[in-house]
Amino acid sequence: MHPIFRDPAYNRYLKRFIPASVIYAMAIVLASVMIPDKASASPMTIGIALLPGLACTIMIWAMARLLVEMEDEYLRLIEIKKALIATGFALAIAATWGLLELYTDVPKLPVFLMFPIWCGGLAVGQLWLKVKSA
Repeated sequence: MHPIFRDPAYNRYLKRFIPASVIYAMAIVLASVMIPDKASASPMTIGIALLPGLACTIMIWAMARLLVEMEDEYLRLIEIKKALIATGFALAIAATWGLLELYTDVPKLPVFLMFPIWCGGLAVGQLWLKVKSA
């Protein structure tokens, strides 16, 4: 078993993150079904549209709590390195695609995709650190 799975902070993280990610997925489905395309802003449409963002905020909070609660400094360092790689990954995509949007007629990259892209960057960071340490 990987050492991180033995850390009680990681188990608490999973208990926070997994429900938030399920709520996120359900809220995306709910918003997609209940809000028609180009709907005008109303209290109902705004409220439904904000639910996935609230779930993202809870996921970010869970990740921050993991870093605060982890007692093993090496494992915390690994998590911080993954977050830094993910941030660089997301910023590079945002900056590069933003410049493409500015100077060409490529499709717009919806801003809401930045959080999933950042999470994908965590996977890139995990792989990079695993390859680098091998």
